[in-house]
Amino acid sequence: MNIHIVLLSGGSGSRLWPKSRSKYPKQFLDIEDNGFSMLENTLKRIKKINYSSLSLICNEDHKFFAQDQINNFDKDASIIIEPEGRNTAPAIAISALLTLDDPILLVLPVDHIIRNEEVFYKMVKESSELAEKGYLISFGINTTSAHTGYGYIKKGSKRSIGYDICEFVEKPEYDKANEYHSSDEYFWNSGMFLFQSSSYLNELKKYRNDIYDVCKQSVENLDIDNNFIKINKESFLKCPSDSIDYAVMEKTSKGVVIPLEIIWSDIGSWESLWKISKKDENMNVISGNVITHDTKNSYISSEDQLVAAVGIDNLIISVTDNAIMISDKSKSEDLKEIIDLLSEKELEHLNFHRKVHRPWGNYDSIDSDDGFQVKRITVSPKQKLSVQMHHHRSEHWVVVSGTAIVHYGDKKIELNVNESTYHDKEVVHALENPGDEPLILIEVQIGEYLGEDDIVRYEDIYGRAE
Repeated sequence: MNIHIVLLSGGSGSRLWPKSRSKYPKQFLDIEDNGFSMLENTLKRIKKINYSSLSLICNEDHKFFAQDQINNFDKDASIIIEPEGRNTAPAIAISALLTLDDPILLVLPVDHIIRNEEVFYKMVKESSELAEKGYLISFGINTTSAHTGYGYIKKGSKRSIGYDICEFVEKPEYDKANEYHSSDEYFWNSGMFLFQSSSYLNELKKYRNDIYDVCKQSVENLDIDNNFIKINKESFLKCPSDSIDYAVMEKTSKGVVIPLEIIWSDIGSWESLWKISKKDENMNVISGNVITHDTKNSYISSEDQLVAAVGIDNLIISVTDNAIMISDKSKSEDLKEIIDLLSEKELEHLNFHRKVHRPWGNYDSIDSDDGFQVKRITVSPKQKLSVQMHHHRSEHWVVVSGTAIVHYGDKKIELNVNESTYHDKEVVHALENPGDEPLILIEVQIGEYLGEDDIVRYEDIYGRAE
């Protein structure tokens, strides 16, 4: 059976702030504390499905994180770059248009947790036979509570397998969610789908020809760089935004919802993460550098600083390198109000941790004041920063681990541990790690302006040059 898996990785994970940031969201993080990111756990899960090919669709900011993690599982996977998010209907259409031989598409968000995986595999296999007959399948989850963070699918007439789809409902208020849960007429909408590529495109063309036409134009002039596929930006930005639920699945007469008897969560909030995580004898989920006394029913996470919790109940505490979030567990969905405030105030805490990840490694801003900034820079083995210069700052570099090659024009300087170099503003330079171990250096920036936008790139192996 020819199955092509489409992984959707477009979310920013804002409801798990401050652990998840828009520039480094939850799908690339070890949310489950099992040593793997959510994307990697998804890739591990689908290894047991006999698929023929794989593509992942994400935005420009996340493509290198996706490539770094996906290459450990499938080096032939394609990474499709969206110029701007337009919801799931166009994303799946682009993926379908780029497939060969009309495969069955298994569409999976990368930020889900699934238990009872054998049931999931079994239902994918059984549903594939229905997909080959032209049906479009949405997987529903039996509700276990009145959850306001999930969308719902109302089931229609029963079929030999699954049900006709009556309607999709966006995330409801609690009273309505409770009504849905009590009625036994609704499933949670898992966001997972299965259908033949041509079946989806035909139905999209039938009901949302405007989306279909733009997507078709967007794949006519592709920019392909190794496994990266960049669709035509000018065309795609004209595309209307709509979900597959409303653009196709609710309208088509070929839609079927099939229930999955699994433990499932899309980890859309801190409370949902607490519910699905392993708890201690006091119903606490503890992660990182945390000690407690007389504490229960809470989720407490600290990446570095020691957190001591005494006499608390039903709280979420998340401590990162540059932010602390405390919430009543039952109010964790209201974190969106904080996200709106961060956006309104244009605070960088919305987008970045103190440690900022780059395709070549990362940097950690460890100190700053007027006129200076100190960073710890880690360059991964065999990687190189762009050939660049700065208008407003000079930089001092001291190697503390590994070996560096510093480029000044045609000149190369090799630096070993406890050796340093300096370059003034407007000096063109580059930094490279030639070794097999990470290069770590301390950078001291001095200047009247130290923003990250004071970088003029002339050459870059990651395609960021101006």
